[in-house]
Amino acid sequence: MSDLIQRDGKVCWHPFTQHGLESEPLAVVGAKGAQLELEDGRKLVDGISSWWATLHGHGEETILKAINEQYGRLDHVLFAGATHEPAVRLAERLCALAPQGLNRVFFSDDGSTAVEVALKMVVQRWVLRDQPLRRTFVAFEGAYHGDTFGAMAVGDPDPFFEAFRPLLFDVRRVGLDAQKVGAALDDLGERAAGVIVEPRLMGAAGMKIQPTGFLKSLEEAVHSRDLPLIADEVFTGFGRTGRLFACDSEDVTPDLLCLAKGLTGGMFPLSATLAREEFFEDFLSSDRSRAFFHGHTFTAHPVGCAAALASLDLIADHDTPRLFERIGKRLFRSLADLNQNPRVHNLRQLGGMVAFELSSDQPEGYLAARSQCLRKVAQEHGVLLRPLGDTLYALPPACTNEQELDQIASALHAMVKTND
Repeated sequence: MSDLIQRDGKVCWHPFTQHGLESEPLAVVGAKGAQLELEDGRKLVDGISSWWATLHGHGEETILKAINEQYGRLDHVLFAGATHEPAVRLAERLCALAPQGLNRVFFSDDGSTAVEVALKMVVQRWVLRDQPLRRTFVAFEGAYHGDTFGAMAVGDPDPFFEAFRPLLFDVRRVGLDAQKVGAALDDLGERAAGVIVEPRLMGAAGMKIQPTGFLKSLEEAVHSRDLPLIADEVFTGFGRTGRLFACDSEDVTPDLLCLAKGLTGGMFPLSATLAREEFFEDFLSSDRSRAFFHGHTFTAHPVGCAAALASLDLIADHDTPRLFERIGKRLFRSLADLNQNPRVHNLRQLGGMVAFELSSDQPEGYLAARSQCLRKVAQEHGVLLRPLGDTLYALPPACTNEQELDQIASALHAMVKTND
């Protein structure tokens, strides 16, 4: 055991980790492109983009240059009562790229807070419109939107948030069926606040791809009842699904759009909640009590905004959505023979993501004990992968080359073989 891991074991508490069961963490000392460098000299292909965030690759020089230059000009200033060029320019670009009609940007820190902002905007807006009973959101079974309390409430409590259920606000959960959404909204009547969805691809649910046409039907069901639709594109945004935004795949325009992870190329914590102008106007008043009372110390951090602007330049220059589509299709072809394995089910691909379910005699869902063993197998084949329970998946950065993709496919094959 290295000195670093020993020290870690004495002071660090890791996310989503049962320290009584987990093996030693990986001691990572460097990263470049799609590769992670370990303390012992080994290298691993980052097959999950470090929790779906690293968009272009680690240590991307264009973004690093933008970060360093911005630090030299303006490192930080509060965004309450002040502004700066990187934030304004980033807001302008996001509004120009996002689905039409989203033309106000509220910056925050991460995906969970981007969702929290959207939920609070909806609830407070209903209060300002003298409809305070509209507090119940419709969300989806298996959904995950983050770990702060509002985000937990609209996520599925099983298996992550069961302990907090008594503290979460009421949410109506339905399956992926627009008619069921409409029925739930009608049943809620004047209590319905709106609907939140992870468009096209539900990550923590097990990389679940929604049926084609569902998203458009959902938009129609929500908007026909004059209610707001929140699109949580924290994971799916910036090309991951083969389109710049997943909403673009079905020409859907939400009322609020949540962005994070790949916003800065995964190199700096920053998030944004985009809203329609009418949301902003409902808060506009000579009465200070009607302001939107939410903010973070590092809201619209200048360095994060500079990183995001550089990332958007890279997306435009390299057509990142197309790169992800190429990566996904290459991996899918390399895994096609798994369709012949009776323990492999539902091999699928969307954009740069490939996934399948691996059956066992005793399915355990997300908390499956074999996950740790499978992660170790992947590492032995030089790849960092992290199964979602019974779901094995890969989601590498856009820079991943063919040799690295073959390595990921080989690791997935080995994981299946281990299960046999």
